[in-house]
Amino acid sequence: MAIAAVGQICSTSSMMDNLLQCQNLVQKAASAGAKAIFFPEASDYIASSAAESVSLARSLEESDFVQGLQRSASENKIHINVGVHAPAEGGIRVKNLLLWIDDNGKITEQYQKLHLFDVEIKDGPVLRESHSVEKGDSILPPFDTVLGRVGLAICFDLRFPEISVALRRRNADIITFPSAFTIPTGKAHWEVLLRARAIETQSYVVAAAQVGQHNEKRVSYGHSMIISPWGSVLAELGGDWNGGPELATAEIDLSSIEKIRKEMPLLRRTDVYPEI
Repeated sequence: MAIAAVGQICSTSSMMDNLLQCQNLVQKAASAGAKAIFFPEASDYIASSAAESVSLARSLEESDFVQGLQRSASENKIHINVGVHAPAEGGIRVKNLLLWIDDNGKITEQYQKLHLFDVEIKDGPVLRESHSVEKGDSILPPFDTVLGRVGLAICFDLRFPEISVALRRRNADIITFPSAFTIPTGKAHWEVLLRARAIETQSYVVAAAQVGQHNEKRVSYGHSMIISPWGSVLAELGGDWNGGPELATAEIDLSSIEKIRKEMPLLRRTDVYPEI
């Protein structure tokens, strides 16, 4: 078994402040014996407008935020999963990326968010992620890590079970959903969707979440979670921003995945419906 940590932060437009929040949690996670720490979507910054988001984006090689976390990973000998932005071709949009940084500080994997959050919440915010974000075009195959085989997804991807099923079919042990859920959608759907994805794939789900007031327009729900392949919530953080980043940990037991999948095999009828 190995310990996984989930970090909860409140990103703003200040990448240096956001980096300090994350580095604080990296040290705490390493001290707690965690082999990997998972951070939310858009950990590097949350902007107040599409134009500001584009102006703040830096390539991974030029991002002080990314380079700072690479150093922290190496110094603390811990793997880091973190959501960041990078410029998209043409300079009018950004990429919403999820990185895996190994314990030597090397970026070994990156995934670009497939499903973009374009919604209008009654009596709530109107969000058009597609105005400033370029959508991805492929599922990243799960990859081996110190915790097991990890499959990457981001926030709004959570509402589409196809991506989780596809990752499970490719032997994922853990599926990530780093997020910045709104409060209305978080209250309604956050936990139930996370638990459903864990149950239907018989995989661990790790969901690091943004929390609190980012700017005058954006507030996030919080409630970061680690969920077992049986659908049990193993670790959960709250929904209030108390001025400092928070950490929760849970043990990842790959033998429990094997046991659940053996005792309750999910034999899909791909002779009747398409294989994902």
